[in-house]
Amino acid sequence: MTRPTARVLALLEILQAGGTRTVADLADRLGVDERTVRRYIGHLIDLDVPVRSVRGRYGGYRLAPGYRMPPLMLTDEEALAVLLGLVAGRRAGLVTTSVAAAESAAAKVRRVLPEALGRRLDALLATADFTAPARPVVIPETSVLLMLAEAARDRRPVALSYTAWKGRRSERTVHPYGIVAHSGRWYVTGADSASGEVRTFRLDRIESATVLPGSFEVPVGFDPAARVLSGLAGVPYLHEVSLRVQGTVEQVRHRLPPGLATVRELPAEEAGRTSGEGEGGGWVRVQLRAERLEWVPSVLAWLDLPFVIEYPEALRGHVRALAHRLATCADAGAGAAEGAESARSAATPPPPPRAE
Repeated sequence: MTRPTARVLALLEILQAGGTRTVADLADRLGVDERTVRRYIGHLIDLDVPVRSVRGRYGGYRLAPGYRMPPLMLTDEEALAVLLGLVAGRRAGLVTTSVAAAESAAAKVRRVLPEALGRRLDALLATADFTAPARPVVIPETSVLLMLAEAARDRRPVALSYTAWKGRRSERTVHPYGIVAHSGRWYVTGADSASGEVRTFRLDRIESATVLPGSFEVPVGFDPAARVLSGLAGVPYLHEVSLRVQGTVEQVRHRLPPGLATVRELPAEEAGRTSGEGEGGGWVRVQLRAERLEWVPSVLAWLDLPFVIEYPEALRGHVRALAHRLATCADAGAGAAEGAESARSAATPPPPPRAE
């Protein structure tokens, strides 16, 4: 809270004590000049607080009888930020509570707002639309999320009861390095006692969590979000795909984000062998996993860089099939278009002769 905002609220508390306060008295109690007091009074009036001006020798300012400050005082911008944050959080799948809880929170905020501001925000929420579709929400236990966040901040180990994606249940101790929200789900990533490696766990699959005594250190430069994305790219699927792509790591990652594929520089001996497969530029290895191979060729077309398929062999057929479909679509109607162009040329009269 900024100092002017705090003083405006302090002014409101003084006025709520009752009676009429002179400008000089208010200025002395707030530690500001009389001009600033009048500006603060204007702020309260803008917030629909019923401040009355009393004229005369003993005049000043007072509140309308019966007024009490609501438990939450927000400016227009603050109220808009809170309500839009609730709406955007729900659509992005970040809200870790039920829809009913989110709507209840929004309703409570709405009830304590001034009437005029509430009407304007209602109009916005009733008429606003979004171009991005709402993500499905997978709701973890709020208590688990908050406990893990606190443990990550305080560097405390946590005992987890976890159910893996194949239904296998396990007990493990995790050093939570960070909490990450991605595609409507929450994850915790950190050192795992069961595997001895850095692992990523979905919070909605955690049955229980208990903070343990002790502490740990997070590796220098560790990036929780990048680790979650690379971990998701390595989740087992039906098909594993490996490619050599001509380009830099940065070029490929610009089109294939870490959550979709892993991109690595080729070892020196492989890079030398691969250099004969294309003119200019270096090569990288791209690995990804897919339940269906049919969508991989479209990803490679979007990549728009020379590539060599390492495996699986079945991917070659899918790439050829997509190339054939694209060529067929490109050629469709080409003859008719050429005929129309010839007809237009024939119907166009020759230009008039130039004057000598």
